[in-house]
Amino acid sequence: MIILGIDPGIARLGWAVIETTHPPRPRAYGCITTEKTDTLPFRLHVAYQAVTVLVKKYHPDVMSVEDLFFSKNAKTAISVGEARGVVLLAAAQQKVDVVSYSPLTVKQTICGDGSADKKQIGKMVTRILKLKEIPKPDDTADAIAIALTHAYSYRLKGKII
Repeated sequence: MIILGIDPGIARLGWAVIETTHPPRPRAYGCITTEKTDTLPFRLHVAYQAVTVLVKKYHPDVMSVEDLFFSKNAKTAISVGEARGVVLLAAAQQKVDVVSYSPLTVKQTICGDGSADKKQIGKMVTRILKLKEIPKPDDTADAIAIALTHAYSYRLKGKII
């Protein structure tokens, strides 16, 4: 199974493609960035187009996307929600199933601790995938963790991968 993990955001949108071999194998990962000086509609368009290209290039069986969490900064939460919306639209238009995981679930699955920080997530995905260095920026490591969360959740449900 090929999983496209997405950590939605308006300034940075982390993405990762993993293959659920045993152990899981990374195919590619990175971060889509937008310029703060660009308009919100343009930034959303950039995110939408980039995710569409990723789906067409890697042909994922499923897209694993992080759920929204409530932030103290409502403006940030709204823009992340809008970015998540264009990600979901890209998946729907390309007929890719979507699963969502809360940040708490991702942290518990990858680190065994729901209060794990970004540094711990980065270290664990590096260890799990036997990478030479921690993926940067944090959004990329988070996207890998989101994809791995689905790989592990899918396996626990008794599915053959």
